[in-house]
Amino acid sequence: MNILITGATGLIGQEIVAACHANNIGVNYLTTSKSKIVHEKNYKGFYWNPSVSEIDVNCFENVSAIINLAGASISKRWTSSYKKKIISSRVSSLETLYKGLTKVDSSAIESFVSASAIGIYPSSLSKFYSEDEEVKSDDFLSEVVSVWEAAADKFQSFNFSVSKIRVGLVLSNKGGALPEMARPIKYFVGSPFGSGKQWQSWIHIKDLAGIFLFAIENELNGAYNAVASNPVTNKKLVDKIAESLGSNILLPKVPAFVLKAILGQMSSILLSSQRVSNKKIIGEGFTFAFDNVGSALESFYSKKD
Repeated sequence: MNILITGATGLIGQEIVAACHANNIGVNYLTTSKSKIVHEKNYKGFYWNPSVSEIDVNCFENVSAIINLAGASISKRWTSSYKKKIISSRVSSLETLYKGLTKVDSSAIESFVSASAIGIYPSSLSKFYSEDEEVKSDDFLSEVVSVWEAAADKFQSFNFSVSKIRVGLVLSNKGGALPEMARPIKYFVGSPFGSGKQWQSWIHIKDLAGIFLFAIENELNGAYNAVASNPVTNKKLVDKIAESLGSNILLPKVPAFVLKAILGQMSSILLSSQRVSNKKIIGEGFTFAFDNVGSALESFYSKKD
């Protein structure tokens, strides 16, 4: 079996590639950097440039499933021009894949899985969101995810399953939010953001990679939340990180107005609250290895570190 992956060299992509190779699954990957192209027995790179709809259609050779992770990082300041890039990078990647598939025989492909995000749900301290929630938010992240998913839904015109994985806060010690949160906490200068009451629906990166492969194996259709069963507040997450590092939280919470002054609209990444259900993916038969944030953090850190 071979899977084509976009965004394979990113944080999530690398974990999925490792999971594929552990299961004797070959990987074709698309990259915008020709210097990152390698051709090994079970790992083959192909060039593409979604900004101009360019793709090497050889990437589809012997592929039975596709995972799409491509898109510009949301963790850069949201200027007007960069907000356009966040959206266009996601849409152009999907449109380029779609165009490429129309040029080849896609009959061997059985499953298409695209990354999405729980940012589609409005911020709320009280609601518990499931995939059937009717989204009516005018928040920028919600707009991004709505456009992203609409572009993914166009692949339903092909004869394979199409699923969208709404990713929560990814916990990994190799990148993403966790090392950025852990660094100041380790040196006793970390603290919760805003009220600290906002919900953080998190997922261990190994479980996340597992969900992508599970969606392929079971040819899932529709949207699925990729979050662990026990969301925590921002304050509890910070406290648990400190506990796992053998540190203490000594400073007061960082006020919301300070974050807004420093980060502008991007502060919503830290201040928004989404408590999200994973019952749908569990109902399909997926089993989480990490359901408790304490054990998840312990897999990365110990008090001796």
